[in-house]
Amino acid sequence: MPAAPDAGRRERKRQQTLDHLAQTAYRLFETLGYDAVTMEQIAAQADVSKGTLYNHFPVKEALLAHRFHGELAATLAALGPALRKLPSFAQRLTRILHASAHWSESHRAYLGPYLRYRLATLQPGEDDGGRYPRSGLLDLFTSLVADAQATGQLRADLPPALLAHQLQFLYLGAMLRWLDRSGAALRTEFDAAISLFLRGAAAADAA
Repeated sequence: MPAAPDAGRRERKRQQTLDHLAQTAYRLFETLGYDAVTMEQIAAQADVSKGTLYNHFPVKEALLAHRFHGELAATLAALGPALRKLPSFAQRLTRILHASAHWSESHRAYLGPYLRYRLATLQPGEDDGGRYPRSGLLDLFTSLVADAQATGQLRADLPPALLAHQLQFLYLGAMLRWLDRSGAALRTEFDAAISLFLRGAAAADAA
């Protein structure tokens, strides 16, 4: 069909524009500091109108999220072969979150505004028409949960999407706690979240 190539070219061009804007913004953040950079400066540096910038990214945090989600997608793709070799859900989840901890520790200065934006735009079960960028992590959690349910490692009486949403909020909560505690180790916070997800809050000797 003749419309398909045109649609494909438009989408590629749109993605190139998004990447260009996010990369330009990130260079400014690194040079001037995140708080000092304005949307007007980003538009000028990227050589686009303010209307074009705001049409794609309504706030600075959205530019940051686009950049981070691209990096996360690449990290998750690289982890794929290693994850498939791990036999248990717990091992796979630990591998993912420890990789996330390593990345997060090198981007700590930006994680406060990024997480506030993510929490403000989380709309489980709703279609936002692609307005907000997504990391792909929720889809990965859902896939891992479904696989674990199929092999009897996790309870199967709840939908995979529901359990994945609960896991996502534990993940985000662990990151917020880490940011709020000077000297804390993010791996330790993630390990606690994994334990809570797998075993709940019951005492070890509870019936």
